Amino acid sequence: MEANKTSTTVTNRVKILKQKFSQSLGLPFQEILPESVIEQAIDELKIKYRRRLFDPFVTLWVFLSQVLDVDKSCHNAVSRVIAYLVGEGVEIPSTDTSAYCQARSRLPEELLVRLFSKAAQSLQEKVTTEDLWCGRSVKVIDGSAVSMPDTVENQTAYPQPSNQKLGCGFPVAKIGVIFSLATGAAIALVIDVLNTHDIQLARKMYEFLNRGDVLLGDRAFCSYADLVSIKNLGCDAVFRKHQSRKTTMRKGKIIGDCDRLVTWHKPQKCPQGLSESEFVTLPCTLTVREVCYYVIIPGFRTSSVSLITTLLESKIYPSLELVRLYGERWDVELDLKHLKITLGMDILRGKTPQMVRKEIYVFLLAYNLLRGLMWSAGTTYGAPPLHLSLQGTRHHLTHFMTVLFAADSTQRHHIYRTLLKIIVHKLVPVRPGRSEPRVRKRRPKSYPLMNQPRHLYAVQSQTA
Repeated sequence: MEANKTSTTVTNRVKILKQKFSQSLGLPFQEILPESVIEQAIDELKIKYRRRLFDPFVTLWVFLSQVLDVDKSCHNAVSRVIAYLVGEGVEIPSTDTSAYCQARSRLPEELLVRLFSKAAQSLQEKVTTEDLWCGRSVKVIDGSAVSMPDTVENQTAYPQPSNQKLGCGFPVAKIGVIFSLATGAAIALVIDVLNTHDIQLARKMYEFLNRGDVLLGDRAFCSYADLVSIKNLGCDAVFRKHQSRKTTMRKGKIIGDCDRLVTWHKPQKCPQGLSESEFVTLPCTLTVREVCYYVIIPGFRTSSVSLITTLLESKIYPSLELVRLYGERWDVELDLKHLKITLGMDILRGKTPQMVRKEIYVFLLAYNLLRGLMWSAGTTYGAPPLHLSLQGTRHHLTHFMTVLFAADSTQRHHIYRTLLKIIVHKLVPVRPGRSEPRVRKRRPKSYPLMNQPRHLYAVQSQTA
């Protein structure tokens, strides 16, 4: 009898939480990640779970609300769950975080990967012809790094920088991300150790490109082998010319002002990161287009830029359009800044490599869901979605969640429309040519940097 009572209590609490999350956090994201998609992914992966409060569905929504909140502690997440259950006539769960932490560790990484891909795909399907560049879908690629707690497991999987002493640094993982230029959403992710070159990360993400895509990136990705690989996928590339190649406009076929067709020759030796079999299959020559232009904006460090592209038709892809397109490459830096600084992915909390990877995927899933909400708000009320504030969207969503889960079904739709209207009010001003010096006004504290493990300081203070 006692077991049946406990089972009924858990079932009621889970049902209430699913309903609350669907009404508060799930409603704004229903167009990108509906409840049916989550349930389908759980069924397809054949995830088995016992009847408990934190089942995969509840755990996922709590995890999402956790990364969207400024306070990302597990205690704050569990407190939110308790607040959702107050006044529902059921037994309140314990404030201990162990049950939730164990539920997060049981959450399969493959489930988060699949939901991240589903959300990115759903948002990409909303892109219309008007949102494309010269009729082509543009994807932007870049790399970054994130740090994590200093545990033995994390240090083994993602070692700290080699110039730091043991015990004085934090494990760091290198990530490569591909974003959609039209929506700002992340569509592909790869995680590796810190000393991995950006181009090695890129080669693991080419499989996420669709035929006809244009890949936009900086000079780190501009190599002979990669241009060939991208062309073989039915895609094209626009990269800044690598600094190791000399820039000259005296060779090649002239097709416009500072615009030429140039023949590149296969490297004599196999480059690092490329297998001998892959090197042998490379063609002997490759025709690319080189566009050179000067930057005369005050405050910019770069004075001249040489672009390399496989888009050879100057009538379809004019040089001015290519220059404008590369100017939008800076958006990927802002997207990464939103992920790392706005959402707080810069410093992760996972104590194991598995939890670190899960946390990264949940951050990108939350980021894509915010982008989807911005897209819905912009298209509904006639504002450019990419000019809306992601930070403002997160603020409004966090505040409206408490109102949504307390509202009835007749009020909920009106509240949701009001949320979209409020999001549109927060437009980011367009400031072309804006430059700021890379200096800091606020002075750091006068404490010295750690140059030995912390426990040695305690020993020295005791013997002093």
